Amino acid sequence: MSVARFGLRTRSGQVSGIVQGISTTDADALAFISATGITDDTQQYAIIALVNDLKTYGLWAKMKAIYPFVGGTASTHKFNLKDPRDLDVAFRLTFSGGWTHSSTGALPNGTTGFADTFYNLSLNSTTSNVSAGIYSRVNSILAGADFGGVDASFNGTQVFLKDLSSTTLFCANNFATNGSGNFITDTRGLFVIIKENINSQKMFRNGTQIRQSTTTGNTAPNVSVVLGARRSNVTVNNYNSREHSFTYFGDTLTTTEITDLYTAVQAYQTSLSRNI
Repeated sequence: MSVARFGLRTRSGQVSGIVQGISTTDADALAFISATGITDDTQQYAIIALVNDLKTYGLWAKMKAIYPFVGGTASTHKFNLKDPRDLDVAFRLTFSGGWTHSSTGALPNGTTGFADTFYNLSLNSTTSNVSAGIYSRVNSILAGADFGGVDASFNGTQVFLKDLSSTTLFCANNFATNGSGNFITDTRGLFVIIKENINSQKMFRNGTQIRQSTTTGNTAPNVSVVLGARRSNVTVNNYNSREHSFTYFGDTLTTTEITDLYTAVQAYQTSLSRNI
């Protein structure tokens, strides 16, 4: 499959295998474009540039599920950039309840909307080697989980950019204790949570650390994470209404890699004219 089939062009208007120094023949990017059926040149280039940046920074191999939310429809938003097969085992999203899909991302309605990732924390991660992130475009004090999956003992991964008191960040990454803290005044941007080691987790906003928790390490539970809410054992609850414009799950990242991830994701959002 070649770039010519997708119509990407240089500024001179000539079809080329290189656009602004980036190869447009990357097999992973083209597989995603083919699966989604995206034909818009700007969106195609944004995807290709994102994949190129993630590989250049050494992040691609650490990612297990990447949802770039491009194309503006449920049928394009559901695909995992790392494995764009329409299968549960490929971590393809299944949307339930109320969602609004647009050129800026996927917006849950805050009452019934959630998306199953089929990313099982026990099967697809380990207690001390997991990270996750969301690029949120909505500044909202409404309570609710941006994503989450926990067991009956609250082992698991979850992020509430505003907690139930609407005053503090609330997150956990394979910790039994939720560890709320650190008032934030803006829930927009790229938020990344990492399990640094068995007893420590950190959270970053736009590449800058905003909190750290230390407690006894626990286990990765046998639950799959959902977006727009939290799976609590077998029940989905804590719905929210903040828009997803990029979400990922994967292995833990270093501080440098988190900065690089923000650079790559912000460039991606900027190329789609939806950066904040």
